[in-house]
Amino acid sequence: MSSPTENAIVYCEGAFTTTNGKTAHGLVRRSERFHVLSVVDSTCAGRPAEAVIEAAMPGIPIVASLGEAITLAKNAGTPADTLVIGLAPDGGRLPPNARADILHAIEAGLNVVSGLHDFLGEDQELASLAAKRGSRIIDVRKPPERNDLHFFQGVIDRVESFRVAVLGTDSAVGKRTTAWLLVDAFRTAGRSAELIGTGQTAWLQGASHAVVLDSIINDFVAGELEHAVFSAWNELHPHVLVVEGQGSLLNPAYPGGFELLAATRPHVVVLQHAPGRTVYDGFPDFPLHPLDKQIAAIEMISDRPVVAIAINGENIRPEDRLDVCSRIERETGLPTVSPLQQGVGRIVEALLPRIDGSKGRAA
Repeated sequence: MSSPTENAIVYCEGAFTTTNGKTAHGLVRRSERFHVLSVVDSTCAGRPAEAVIEAAMPGIPIVASLGEAITLAKNAGTPADTLVIGLAPDGGRLPPNARADILHAIEAGLNVVSGLHDFLGEDQELASLAAKRGSRIIDVRKPPERNDLHFFQGVIDRVESFRVAVLGTDSAVGKRTTAWLLVDAFRTAGRSAELIGTGQTAWLQGASHAVVLDSIINDFVAGELEHAVFSAWNELHPHVLVVEGQGSLLNPAYPGGFELLAATRPHVVVLQHAPGRTVYDGFPDFPLHPLDKQIAAIEMISDRPVVAIAINGENIRPEDRLDVCSRIERETGLPTVSPLQQGVGRIVEALLPRIDGSKGRAA
């Protein structure tokens, strides 16, 4: 993308109140690449995004249709440039009913940015209309050319930044949000920090060093992760690099974290957990593994310590979350916070002595 401030409508029809809207959730909470004008979802139209999604930026309306969103933006003097697909359904496929709205967006002259596995730019009707209207279609998950990919080289051992991996006990559990909050908190504490994004949403939010892991052929996953970390260190030399995790080690559909642990060689792991869940997200027949087993799996595989727990407040009343944190802290002996309520200052405080005493190598 050429501009970090394109005026964007986020399309999340039917999903903004579900985990299938997590890309939209990320964009209404933070975006350095787009100026988010509105969210399209008829099921919760008429409310501001912050009334539906905790910690959303203020002033983002939810509207019932794309046409309403376009008109609203024009009347406000901030005409929309781009439609961003904020849907993140299981399997990453475009819902059939969304196609008409995408055609409408292109017909109106909007660019379309999608992180789905259905590549809109390869749809002949959409591509032809985009060419006619002068619109761009950007498929964030489209695999890079082989010649642009990197194989693991071992240069990770030259990276002197302290590396924090944010892993999860499930998918769609808040890893990216906590990772961004950690970056902000480290900066507030006077330590330069950068996010290493690993999914399409982090890229959409404007992470300067990001790998869309879902688009990478397996042989190159470790190399692309290493390359992103090394590039961030080589260009910026931050004190801290926070690496966003994907899925979870024990998730039946989205087993993630193995390559990240091996390739980025983090010094420590912060674990994101949803105490209110009993089964893996979207898979009611698969009970969520207990927290102690998840911690043990991470530490056994990586030989790195899990140093803190960040909770997702799903299915927990806001007034009960701090008590839940206290219980988990007693059970695990680890600092435990509810990031959207408390921030992550306690985690950063606990890590500062490690960071200041580190020489970068996580051997």
